[in-house]
Amino acid sequence: MPAIPTIRRRMLGTELRALREGLGHTADQMARHLGWHQTKVSRIENGRSGVRVHELEAMLDLYGVKDPEAREGLVGLARESKGRMWWTPYSDVISQRYASYIALETEAASKRTFEMTLIPGLLQTPEYTRAVISALAPETKPEALDALVNVRLARQNATLRRSSPLRLWAVVDEAALRRSTGGTQVMVKQLHCLLDASEEANVTLQVLPFASGGHASMLGSFSILQFPIRSDLDVVCTESYVSSIQLERRTDLATYSQMFDGLRATALDEAQSRKLISRTLKDFQ
Repeated sequence: MPAIPTIRRRMLGTELRALREGLGHTADQMARHLGWHQTKVSRIENGRSGVRVHELEAMLDLYGVKDPEAREGLVGLARESKGRMWWTPYSDVISQRYASYIALETEAASKRTFEMTLIPGLLQTPEYTRAVISALAPETKPEALDALVNVRLARQNATLRRSSPLRLWAVVDEAALRRSTGGTQVMVKQLHCLLDASEEANVTLQVLPFASGGHASMLGSFSILQFPIRSDLDVVCTESYVSSIQLERRTDLATYSQMFDGLRATALDEAQSRKLISRTLKDFQ
């Protein structure tokens, strides 16, 4: 599997891009100076390609970075970005786009997400996850299905149950609560799990009721990942059956942030949302 962008790799790339632009050179020009393929510098700056320490040293020499502390800080980022990820043992069953997403999610400080048809992945029970994967990819072999369920559980542990847990704000369409994914028993357990999660200090859960009518995000679900210290590394993630898109432009982030603000303002507040989840749970029972 090719290198997966992590926050450290993206931080390093952002710093290197700033150094290059400060010199007034293009990425292609710098690649030629270094004797590299013309796209290599761009891939490093975008976090799509890792960089060896000796390669980074060559870049820093070319960029005129002489301060020992500054150089060591950048070299440290390069070394940290090569660390083993928790999902590495599952590399044979997860796609590169999924690995890219969970790598970013694991390092995010907060996540705002809107889900139209599914319970948010970080709040799913194993049984619900199994039902979703079985519906989306019925050809999945049992051993691969087990592994993918374990990946989902590991995602939850790596975000919501770490020492400094991810701050999750989820707006969920009422349709996700009422669709009997996996059958009655699965949904009863899942809705109980949602109620429990809604009481957690780092989780804000709101339901967008059918009665609210049309809204700006009727075209699909999305998530906004925010990272500590560096807001310029925040990213919007959208996904379809065959692809996923990561949007990093300030204008895109502003658009989706405004969209999320509209959704949370329209959705039921936390207390009302718990009441609707409880009523839906009784309907299943």
